[in-house]
Amino acid sequence: MIASYCVPGYFLVILPLVALAYQIVPRQHRRKLLLLADYAFFFAISGKLLIFLLVSTVSIHHIGLWLESFQTERDLAVKGAERSERKQIKAVYKGKMRGVVTLGILFHVGLLLVLKYANFFGSNANALLGALNLPFSLPEFKLALPIGISFYTMQALSYIIDVYRGTVKPDRNLGRLALYMSFFPALIEGPICRYSDTADQLWAGNPITYRNLTFGAQRILFGLFKKMVIADRLNPLIQAVFLNYQDYDGGVVALAMVCYTCQLYMEFSGTMDVVIGSGEIFGITLPENFRQPFFSKSISEFWTRWHITLGTWFKDYIFYPVSLSAPLKKLTSNARKKLGNHFGPMLASGIALFCVWFCNGLWHGSAWNFIFFGLYHFVLIFCGNLFEPFNQSSLEKLHINRQGVPWRVWQTVRTIILVNFGELFFRAHGLQAGLAMFKKIWTDFKLDAFASGDYLVGIDVKDLIVVIAGVVFVLVFSILHERDVSVREAIAGQKLPVRWLCYYGLILLIIIFGAYGQAYSPVDPIYAGF
Repeated sequence: MIASYCVPGYFLVILPLVALAYQIVPRQHRRKLLLLADYAFFFAISGKLLIFLLVSTVSIHHIGLWLESFQTERDLAVKGAERSERKQIKAVYKGKMRGVVTLGILFHVGLLLVLKYANFFGSNANALLGALNLPFSLPEFKLALPIGISFYTMQALSYIIDVYRGTVKPDRNLGRLALYMSFFPALIEGPICRYSDTADQLWAGNPITYRNLTFGAQRILFGLFKKMVIADRLNPLIQAVFLNYQDYDGGVVALAMVCYTCQLYMEFSGTMDVVIGSGEIFGITLPENFRQPFFSKSISEFWTRWHITLGTWFKDYIFYPVSLSAPLKKLTSNARKKLGNHFGPMLASGIALFCVWFCNGLWHGSAWNFIFFGLYHFVLIFCGNLFEPFNQSSLEKLHINRQGVPWRVWQTVRTIILVNFGELFFRAHGLQAGLAMFKKIWTDFKLDAFASGDYLVGIDVKDLIVVIAGVVFVLVFSILHERDVSVREAIAGQKLPVRWLCYYGLILLIIIFGAYGQAYSPVDPIYAGF
C-alpha cells in the first residue's frame, strides 16, 4: 500500500536522511544526490517501471535538442535571406518544428493511453461489439502503471511545448532535465510543475537554512494534521457507505458524500502541504495547488482555487490552443456577427471548454464516472457563462446587490453543494453506482438514522467530534490566509518558547487525535492513482 510505505518511511527515513546527506555533501554534488534520491524513491514504489520515467526524460531531452537545431537553422537561413523570402523560410521551419513537437506529444499521450486506458477502451469496445452481435472481441488486459505517470507526463508535455513556443530554452543538460522530471516529494501527487518553475532551483544545490527547515516543517506538520486527524478518521464511514450504498437511506448517503468531499480536500491539500514543505526544506519553491477553494462564489472560480496546477495546465495547453485555432477563430468571427459579442464567442469557447473537461475527467481515471465528473463541471461552467447576461439583468430587476453579504453567502453555499454532488460521482464505484446514490439522496432522504445514531458507520461520536474540531481548526487558518494573514510568519516572529510551543502543540494534536494503528485503515494518497 502506498500509504503504509509513505507515511512512516517517508517521514522517519527518506526525508531526514536525504536532507542530512544533502547538507553534508559539497554543493556541486547535491544535485547528484537529489537525483539519486529521486530515482531510488521511484524504484522503491514502482520497481522496474522506472524505465518509463527514464524513457520520457531522455525523449524530451532529444526533442528539445531537435527543436533547437531547427531554430538555429531557421535563424541562420533568415539572416542570409532576402526580406521577401524570410516569411516563407519561417513557415517552412515552423512546419518542421510542429512535426517534431507533434511526434513528442503523440509518443507521450500514446504511452499514457496504452498504460492507463487500454483496458477501459478495450472493455467498452467489446461491449459495443457484443451489442452489435459481432462475432469477435478485442483482448482485454491491465498493464502495470508507474506511480505518478499522469503527473510527469504532463510535465514532459509542457516542456516540449514551451520549447516549441520559444518560452523556454532547450536544456542541453540531461541531468537538470531529469531532476525537473523526478523531484521525489512531488512524484506521487504533484503539483504539476513547469520547467521554468523548478529546474534551476533544483540544480542550484542551495544549502538548507534554519528558516527553510522550520518553515518546511511547519507546512509538513499542518499537512499531516489534515490527513491523519481528519481524512483518515473519516475513511471507515466513507468506505462502508460507498461500497454498500444500497444498505443506507439517502440521508446517510448524503452524509457520506459530504464527508468524502471533506476527506478529499484534507488528504489532497494535506499531501500538497507535505510536498511543498519538503521542497521548502531544500530551498525549492513548488507552485501552490490550493487557495481556499471552498470560499469560491462559482464553479469556475472553484477550479481556479482547486488543483491549480492541473487547471492552468489544461488552460495553457488545451483551452487556448483549441480556442485560438484557425477553424474556431473563423467560427467565432462568423458567430459574433450573427449572435452578438456575448453569445457569438460562446460557440468556440464551448468547444474548447468541452475538450478541457473531457480530458480532465479522463485524466482522473479510466471509468465513465470520471468522464461524467468532467462533463458535469463543463455543463455548470458553460451554462454559467452562457446565462450571465440573464443573471445580471434578473438581479438588477430584483434589486439584489451582487456584492452584498447575503448574495455572496448564497453563492458560496450553492457552489459547495454543486461541488459535493460532483465528488459523489468522482468517488462512486462506477457511473451506475453514482447515479443510484444520487437518486437515493433525492428519493429516499430520511433523518431516522441521525435520530438513532445509525449514521455513524464505522466511527463513533468521539471520531465525529474530533473531525468537526479539526475542520474548524483548518477553517480558521483558511480564513486568515484568505485575508492575506501569514500564520507561519506570525509564528516565526514570536519568541523561541512560543514558537516551539506551537510546534510541539501541533505534534501532540497529531499524536493524540490522529487516526492510525490497527483499528484504522488510512486512506492512500488519493491522487496517486491518477
